[in-house]
Amino acid sequence: MPVLLIIDMQVGMTWPPSGVRNNPQAEDNIARLLDRWRHAGAPVVHVRHISRTPGSPFWPGQPGAEFQPALTPRDEEHVVEKNVPDAFTHSGLERWLHARGHRALVIAGVSTNNSVEATARSAGNLGFQTHVVADACFAFGKTDLRGVDHPAEEVHQMALANLQGEYATIIDTEAAAALLAR
Repeated sequence: MPVLLIIDMQVGMTWPPSGVRNNPQAEDNIARLLDRWRHAGAPVVHVRHISRTPGSPFWPGQPGAEFQPALTPRDEEHVVEKNVPDAFTHSGLERWLHARGHRALVIAGVSTNNSVEATARSAGNLGFQTHVVADACFAFGKTDLRGVDHPAEEVHQMALANLQGEYATIIDTEAAAALLAR
């Protein structure tokens, strides 16, 4: 049974300084997946970014570092804290997954081109069967090194394209839920 890995769904991600984003339905899709995983008794891991930068909304103890209320972990669900985009780096996540025999991951969360992409790359490189749920992730607009602004949807799609095939399989919410039936 695949592990649902929910990345950085924290209060600070809902604040305007985060920027213009795509996939306004992502939280609803994540909540649907979380409900299905819980109903099936399948494993769920919540990842929380804890910043090392003073003043960051994700600094320890700040309201922005808390999980969004609708996506708050239950006591029996594993929580991983990270300080860099990749949820595997210095977190014990790989060890936790291996110790429980988990080999498949379904990844949702934010942001597609940062923590989701970094985590999915590591998962693929570590040999996990990795799925990224495109409509349960979102990105923010970004300016490239030439000074060209790219809208959030374009950033999101490029990050997914970077992952498809080599590191992960890109799916939607319904396909992710169907993985539980296998």
